[in-house]
Amino acid sequence: MVMVSATEMIQKAHEGHYAIGAFNTNNLEWTKCILTAAEQAKAPVMIQASEGASKYMGGYKMVVDLVKDLHDSLGITVPVALHLDHGTYEGAKACIEAGFTSVMFDGSHFDFEENMAKSKEIIELAHSKGVSVECEVGGIGGTEDGVTSNGELADPKECAAVAALGVDFLAAGIGNIHGKYPANWAGLNFERLDEINKAVDGKPLVLHGGSGIPFDQTSKAISMGVSKINVNTELQLVFADATRKYIEAGKDLEGKGYDPRKLLKPGADAIIAKTVELIKAFGSDNKA
Repeated sequence: MVMVSATEMIQKAHEGHYAIGAFNTNNLEWTKCILTAAEQAKAPVMIQASEGASKYMGGYKMVVDLVKDLHDSLGITVPVALHLDHGTYEGAKACIEAGFTSVMFDGSHFDFEENMAKSKEIIELAHSKGVSVECEVGGIGGTEDGVTSNGELADPKECAAVAALGVDFLAAGIGNIHGKYPANWAGLNFERLDEINKAVDGKPLVLHGGSGIPFDQTSKAISMGVSKINVNTELQLVFADATRKYIEAGKDLEGKGYDPRKLLKPGADAIIAKTVELIKAFGSDNKA
């Protein structure tokens, strides 16, 4: 199996006014479920791994081999890109070397000049290997792999400058956050999104923290240039909920209910169902 760069699928989504679901994986079950859901929905998909998740899973090469082998074993026919989520400068370079087909360099915590310089270098290196690149301007709220942001709104001028470097798609803070959204969350800032979309002149945009954003807001964001939506927390929550119900019902004490193939099945089924639901909400079903 040859995994693909995300450039083409993101560009098609941008032109077709839908978004590619980019789902974070955490282990074998997660990867299998995401691939299964994408195949069921006939949707191109991005499987993402953070640096922390990659370390947990055994390293970048392990993640690459896992995705490739599962793709072949499951007979997957839809386009699949393997993406590094919130990569550091060194992490992005390591993933390009390991065989990821797409990387994110998150330099949003640097001063803007350093973010620009490092982004430029990663873009040039990745493109020389046929790998797509995402960069970030303006922090995304919450904490991701130890990097905490207050969720400040991205500066449209800075977005335009990074877009001009040749980045394939751009993450920009518009009030979105990682993790669970609080009850008093103000929602996405569509005025700023409109300013950014105009400033980057047609460059596809990325919405981080896609878990829990109301579908009417994600749909509006897609209509305004968002072509990739990241999801992690939402799948973790449905997995945990289904697993909790299985144990609280005492199913793990019935027969061989403790067998991990049985114990993890309700959670896995929940991941598949939620992933298909989100793919349809993003409009990428039947786009493979």
